[in-house]
Amino acid sequence: MVYELYYWPSIQGRGEFVRLALEEADASYIDVARKAGSGAGEARIMRWLTGASVTRPPFAPPFLKAGRLVIGQTANILMFLGGRHGLAPQAQAGRLWTNGLQLTVTDFVAEVHDTHHPIASSLYYEDQKKEARRCTAEFLKHRLPKFLGYFENVMARNSRSDRYLVGASLSYVDLSLFQVIAGLTYAFPRAMAKAARRHRRLFSLHERVRERPRIAAYLASARRIPFNQDGIFRHYAELDGA
Repeated sequence: MVYELYYWPSIQGRGEFVRLALEEADASYIDVARKAGSGAGEARIMRWLTGASVTRPPFAPPFLKAGRLVIGQTANILMFLGGRHGLAPQAQAGRLWTNGLQLTVTDFVAEVHDTHHPIASSLYYEDQKKEARRCTAEFLKHRLPKFLGYFENVMARNSRSDRYLVGASLSYVDLSLFQVIAGLTYAFPRAMAKAARRHRRLFSLHERVRERPRIAAYLASARRIPFNQDGIFRHYAELDGA
């Protein structure tokens, strides 16, 4: 099967969590909007979202086409891919636990986004800079350590291996935590340098994932979109350590 991934062509965003799973699985996939080009690709996305002939339209990208299936929501896509490609436990309890962790990652990512857009996504960052400084200060002081501490604790309590979040081998949620750590380090390098000393398991996980052969090849390729000021993880010097 050749999967079709539908996501915006110029940002990593939530689509990157799906890309990492597809790359680690060595799955054949088409990044539809990037292959078609910006305008044409975005038009194809919008046809799925608003087309009158689509009976089960996704709410927003990313969504994945797998044969006749069209699967929306990042955590939902990853649960599907994890079961098909050995990136999730086989037992139901393990699958549900992994999905729950991924949903917590989703909450974490939403709060990261709100640091630079605390009022509305429809407004420019420059229209809410004062509020962004206040939101980011609270995030770095309270929410960042809460989320990182939670995932650090999950790794410490993993009875199979404290090298991973679930069981004795890599799962899709490990890939997602890699992306979160990478993105936060881009956005808040000063704050994350301090966090690294307190969350050694998470940062070691980041390094192990980064060095996996397929992930390393992906990161070095043109398929990996660089972090930029249009995505979820944005670097504004005035917010780092706010």
